[in-house]
Amino acid sequence: MRTSIATVCLSGNLREKLEAIAAAGFRAVELFENDLIAHPGSPKEVRALCEDLDLKIITCQPFRDFEGMPAEKRVRTFDRAERKFDLLQELGTDLLFVCSSVAPDAQGGIDRLAADFKELGERAAKRGLRVAYEALAWGKHINDYRDAWEVVRRANHPQVGTVLDTFHIFARGLDLEPIRAIPGDRIFLVQIADAPKLQMDYLSWGRHWRCLPGQGDFDMVAFMDALTATGYDGHLSLEIFNDRFRAGSARSVALDGRRSLIALMDETQRKSKLAVPGAVKMPPPAPVRKVEFVEFAVDEGDRPGFEKFLTALGFAKTGQHRTKDVSLWGQGEIRIVLNSDKEGFAHSYQITHGTSVCALALNVPGAAATLERARALLDTPHKGAVSPGELDIPAVRGVGGSLLYFVDGTLGKWSEVDFVPTGTQATGTGLLAVDHVSQSMQYEEMLTWLLFYTSLLDARKTPTQAVLDPGGVVQSQVVESGLGIADATGFRLVLNGSQSHRTLSAKFVTDFFGSGVQHIALRTADIKATVAKLKEGGVDMLSIPENYYDDLEVRTDLSPAEIDAFKALNILYDRDANGVFLQAYTATLDGGFFFEIVQRDGYAGYGAANAGIRLAAQARLARPAIQG
Repeated sequence: MRTSIATVCLSGNLREKLEAIAAAGFRAVELFENDLIAHPGSPKEVRALCEDLDLKIITCQPFRDFEGMPAEKRVRTFDRAERKFDLLQELGTDLLFVCSSVAPDAQGGIDRLAADFKELGERAAKRGLRVAYEALAWGKHINDYRDAWEVVRRANHPQVGTVLDTFHIFARGLDLEPIRAIPGDRIFLVQIADAPKLQMDYLSWGRHWRCLPGQGDFDMVAFMDALTATGYDGHLSLEIFNDRFRAGSARSVALDGRRSLIALMDETQRKSKLAVPGAVKMPPPAPVRKVEFVEFAVDEGDRPGFEKFLTALGFAKTGQHRTKDVSLWGQGEIRIVLNSDKEGFAHSYQITHGTSVCALALNVPGAAATLERARALLDTPHKGAVSPGELDIPAVRGVGGSLLYFVDGTLGKWSEVDFVPTGTQATGTGLLAVDHVSQSMQYEEMLTWLLFYTSLLDARKTPTQAVLDPGGVVQSQVVESGLGIADATGFRLVLNGSQSHRTLSAKFVTDFFGSGVQHIALRTADIKATVAKLKEGGVDMLSIPENYYDDLEVRTDLSPAEIDAFKALNILYDRDANGVFLQAYTATLDGGFFFEIVQRDGYAGYGAANAGIRLAAQARLARPAIQG
């Protein structure tokens, strides 16, 4: 199958859209009629532009309110179709895209509609053109792909076929099985869109909330499995109406679009066991066993203070890099790299963002295979300077230009190869492992990075949560990988974005000059003992208001002694059907970064019930004092 995209998916004028589509590697495009009408050039000039960009125009869509028109309007409708044929021939394409009628005076009846399409097919054949019929979810008489196919079948004309559109099919919850009975050569086009499952009218849902495959809740692989069984080998064309995409970068959305189709075909081929024409050969997605290390780019002037902070958290300097100004710190299974070297990626990152997390390393079964998959998915590999004797750890560019390293068994000795042991052991405060990582980003970027992680890794996404911040609403999306692997801590990632510029998440992005890691949660088996040690060591903890603990006493069965202990240590409490979750937070460092300390006893979530309390407490500290 070949990949395509409709210009309606992207922001910008028609030239900008076409250039972005070509730059992403597409070789076919659907022109949206409004984009063509608004363009100052003629259809022939648009055709020439597409040819210069090596883009084939599939169709100029849509052609609306054609079938079932009353007798007094039928002649006029066919005249409109003839003019549309003229336009298609000027553009150098052969497909008239017809969506099912929504006209109030349109008349129903399968045979009546089939007769209209048979005549339209005859007219198209005289010009060497084809006609494709799509069922809109909100169509007046035809809103089910099975009925659209029946119209096409009864029209019984070789130039008339059907269009399958995943949004219209899934929005109505239609059975996918009958797709298998449609001959592949009678499917003239397949339009692809995912979407979150929402309770709203079909038109509003379809006009604002469609997204790329893998970003929504539809079972796209089940659709692709049924489609592949038909023998279809035409275009998979993205048709996405999404307010975020129209506000974002056309080049970024186009690249995401192509990545999403590559990932969808790969996933279909792996899960359905059917050979998908056009699928890119690549290794399977890798589960993440654990976060191997977290790397901070640290300014030389900030380093003494940051090292003091790590020491207070219970970390010890366990290694010094053999050739660079880079040190290794450890506690439990947690490894933190501090990079103050004056050369290389970390230094450039620090100049832009200040002292901050510049890289994460993930432990996967095969590092080289994961990098190969990343390349196939159009992710951007990173090649840093490697001195003689050092390990060359595979990496790709991640959120905000940071790096994502991949470490496996063959690279598992990286700390021994690249670092000289100091002989120092961490006394520790009971911190055991990285529980989760939280990244803040522009709201418009969230779907991009969701796709990045879920296409590259063997990962699942949880339902989006809306978290109340004093400055607005923060949308939070979790990605999880490897949690079911024995003896592995896995990888939990929280993506946060807000349309309000007043939330702490949005302010972090502004102050940070881009997206990045805002906080890291570290796990302990005894949070009360750990936080007590942190306070003894001089770590400033986020203060939680007493009202929270008064409310906790009312809504839980915790004893007064337990609540008093939590209050004394500023520990937050939550529970779900699986167990208990306890949280505490360090004060925010310069640059907006902070650590979270968690105790997870069977609990599956991330303390969403307490997020508003934490954000309000942090907002109070961030607010300038009022001068008297």
